[in-house]
Amino acid sequence: MKKRLMMAVMPVMLASSVWAVHAGADTLAKIKATGTITEGVRESSGLAYTLGNGKYTGFHYDVCANIIADVKKHLGLATLETRYQPVTSQNRVALVQNGTVDLECGSTTNNRARARDVDFAITTFVEEVRMAVKANSGIRELKDLNGKTVVTTTGSTSVQTLRRDQRAQSISIKEVYGKDHADSFLMVESGRADAFVMDGSILAASIAKSRSPKDFRIVGEVLSVEPIAIMLPKGDAAFKSVVDDSIRNQIKSGELGRLYDKWFMHPIPPSGVTIGLPVSSATKNAWDHPNDRPAEDYSRR
Repeated sequence: MKKRLMMAVMPVMLASSVWAVHAGADTLAKIKATGTITEGVRESSGLAYTLGNGKYTGFHYDVCANIIADVKKHLGLATLETRYQPVTSQNRVALVQNGTVDLECGSTTNNRARARDVDFAITTFVEEVRMAVKANSGIRELKDLNGKTVVTTTGSTSVQTLRRDQRAQSISIKEVYGKDHADSFLMVESGRADAFVMDGSILAASIAKSRSPKDFRIVGEVLSVEPIAIMLPKGDAAFKSVVDDSIRNQIKSGELGRLYDKWFMHPIPPSGVTIGLPVSSATKNAWDHPNDRPAEDYSRR
């Protein structure tokens, strides 16, 4: 009896294990079979964030909503359920790599280290890494950070960028880390850190949403220029092709520019603040010449 039961169960177990192994390698097949797609979303980011109660929004959220609609059309599905998986700077790569997340729609830098584990869609946004400080801090450039406490978000690339910058080699700083971008900004707001080093869009959004935006400034030299892109499972060319085609179509139709204007130049939820961050020449160039080049290529330009 026990042997017959095992014989019956083994094919199911084998099929499940094969599906698990190949789920990340054929994302379109998984989506079609399950009728669901899992989107990695951020609780607090410059390009996507939560409104609470399981609701998310933002520039990259809207871009991904258009991508998901195009995936649905490509697969010929009558319905496609979107499941939201909150991710952090620390776990986002792993959750894409292990197949938990089908596409990550936060604010992730495309670099070669991450590209060993995941793929990236074509660039949708190009960041300039700078620092946010209190307006009365006296900090205006990198040399002013000597002896100061600098915060960035755990799992981000910003402090590594600061360490590599030759202009920062001669200064001594104390590094602290926030669990997310909101926590990092709170450290500056509460006086536990003197500067928050991060992507410009995240700094601008944090200041705009603060209790007193006039009390903060984005200052200093541009530390790095980094392409931001949607993360995808590694080696899944078919899925990447559908996602890239959707982004190209959004660029060509003007939809990407419209969404940028909506999220950076007009009042946004939940409090109706305006971030006021005009589209940069680097981002415009990425839209004019769609590509998935990593950050290291930008640093050599």
